[in-house]
Amino acid sequence: MAELLPLDWRAERDAIERALGALCDRHAAALGDPLASAVRYCVLGGGKRMRGLLVLASYRTVGGRGDAAPLAAAVEMVHAYSLVHDDLPCMDDDDMRRGQPTVHRRFGVPTATAAGVAMVPLAAWGADAAAAELRLSPEHRSEVVAELMRASGAGGMIGGQLLDLRAERRPLELSELECVHRAKTGALICASVVLGGLAASADRKSLEALRGFGDAIGLAFQIADDVLDVTATTDTLGKPAGRDLDLQKSTYPALLGVAGARQRASALVEEGCASLRKAGLLSEQLEALAELVIHRTS
Repeated sequence: MAELLPLDWRAERDAIERALGALCDRHAAALGDPLASAVRYCVLGGGKRMRGLLVLASYRTVGGRGDAAPLAAAVEMVHAYSLVHDDLPCMDDDDMRRGQPTVHRRFGVPTATAAGVAMVPLAAWGADAAAAELRLSPEHRSEVVAELMRASGAGGMIGGQLLDLRAERRPLELSELECVHRAKTGALICASVVLGGLAASADRKSLEALRGFGDAIGLAFQIADDVLDVTATTDTLGKPAGRDLDLQKSTYPALLGVAGARQRASALVEEGCASLRKAGLLSEQLEALAELVIHRTS
């Protein structure tokens, strides 16, 4: 990841890490051990921080000038929660994440389950506090929290996870597969882009363009994940490769072939960038992150 990012993104990643640490120090500590340690282990255990970077890039693109890193951290907190629960034995039953034992392997299933649940209100609090620090109105603060929670809930990530579980060991049509992944993976990525716009008080036309961009690259991100699952190694991914095949999941490479899946992802990135271009919002930062979605190696 680091080698593919422009050098000036390192400061943004560091800012997100600091904001995540502050969020854990201020609120996760109150959970007491072992929950507090489990939250910190997951949240501060590394990662691409792609969703957080998208928050910062969209915020700047529409004119934001404050410190949006705490808002980016709130989004990353939700993402971290999803990984904890996705790895549980009742879900994908994975033993490794980001090159280290998964949370339930390190702390046990009950603690991992409870820690994941605890991250959701922590993220909601963090998003509201971040919006307040950016001096948004109470109405806009509510809109920020609502956007994050909608993307995380039954109509987004959680609903998509359920659809993904139900789809195991049965073939899906391409339209069905895209429905699953626009929710499970795409919804939070899309919300990351929109949240940056909301934090900068962007107008509705700009928010619509940002949403179109986020929706397209969110699905492209999942396609790239599917491709990496069959082309990369466990060492490169930091998690077991080939798990989609083990779980008998429908994937883009299975339906379209690796080359076809890559073409679909590239088309989605162009579609997303076109949404921003039409609105005059295609910044260098957002375009670079869109390209990184499909050219990353992990």
